[in-house]
Amino acid sequence: MLGSYRIRTDLAVESKEKFEKDNVEIKGVSIHEEYEERLDLRTTLVKIETDHGARVMEKPKGTYITMEAPDLIVPDKDYHREISLGLARHLRELLHLEEEKAVLVVGLGNREITPDALGPLVIGNLKITRHMVKEYGKAGMGEDKVHMVSSLVPGVMAQTGMETMEIIRGVIRETKPDALIAIDALAARSMKRLNCTIQITDTGISPGSGVMNYRNGLSKESLGIPVIGIGVPTVVDAATIVHDAIAHLLDSLEESEMEEFLRELITPGLHSMFVTPKDVDETVKMLSYTISEGINIAMNRV
Repeated sequence: MLGSYRIRTDLAVESKEKFEKDNVEIKGVSIHEEYEERLDLRTTLVKIETDHGARVMEKPKGTYITMEAPDLIVPDKDYHREISLGLARHLRELLHLEEEKAVLVVGLGNREITPDALGPLVIGNLKITRHMVKEYGKAGMGEDKVHMVSSLVPGVMAQTGMETMEIIRGVIRETKPDALIAIDALAARSMKRLNCTIQITDTGISPGSGVMNYRNGLSKESLGIPVIGIGVPTVVDAATIVHDAIAHLLDSLEESEMEEFLRELITPGLHSMFVTPKDVDETVKMLSYTISEGINIAMNRV
């Protein structure tokens, strides 16, 4: 999008695409792609290694893993199990789960709003083990090595009157986990990625960023422990849809003419409107189970 018509996306893979379109190489950013034909799964690894790369990509330095699978919207349990296994593998690598760890999993979002309910729904399917290990020890779990998993659904400020950061900091101070996993709904640049893309990153997450309701970011710098962010894009902003719908009609215009036309067409109100698929309720419920299974597999294979 041109000039003031900034594309709204939480996905690092989409941030890098706008530069690929212009054949621009980004210094300090490395990109590696893999495609698994059997699953029709494309995995993109984006590593932002320098401050320059972070400024250009408009993302914090760190690792971003994007799993794109069009069939994620299909209710096939065997297929979703395969995706869960892949997610578990990435989590084990990012969290360095070779040794026992206590991990706090936080489900961000508002369970009363379906496109924003991903985080709370994931928590509902997790295998929680901290209380059992505390009560009975590892023997009570029947394992020699056990990761302690605890969870939290902090809600949103309108429900609690507190910043998500305040709630999580208090829990961390009392329970002292080694790492945190934060799950949240995201916004995508492309409609084709809605509900069929999972992003995993070691840079943390910003609650509410998907709908431009920015709260304090959850990261290692702000919380003092490693933070893994897991997100699925469930919305795209209306301005992007309008732009894409007419873009091919404007190819013959000069850039300045195109920008002027878009300024008149895309009113400020469109940037505050977000669109989600009509079957988002079933899809989010299904994806929440896929993500929770990925976390369960990662945490229960020491």
